[in-house]
Amino acid sequence: QAQLVESGGGLVQPGGSLRLSCAASGSDFSIDGMGWYRQAPGKSREMVATISSGENRNYRDSVKGRFTISRDRAQNTAYLQMNNLKRDDTAVYYCNAGRIKGFSPTGTAVYGYWGQGTPVTGSS
Repeated sequence: QAQLVESGGGLVQPGGSLRLSCAASGSDFSIDGMGWYRQAPGKSREMVATISSGENRNYRDSVKGRFTISRDRAQNTAYLQMNNLKRDDTAVYYCNAGRIKGFSPTGTAVYGYWGQGTPVTGSS
């Protein structure tokens, strides 16, 4: 059993920055990789960024150059640094971590556990 706890979401003006954190805990919790997904109102959940056990990073095209995913192995924590935020980035952001459970249609690994989500909202 594992638990993922996200933090760091909030209200931000276009062009601003936020840093999301995801702390993973649990007994016998093995991590192949960690990632961030997001879901905007009325839309499907989409991959934002993933980082594998080998430190390979994968980003959706719309966030490349603006978002950076990183991971602290000792703390079982993943981070998502988001810079130059745009209104289209408004969504609930979910942490995904654990053993590989499957693959998305685009070939991105999907891991076994999900966090409860943290909202990122662009302000006017």
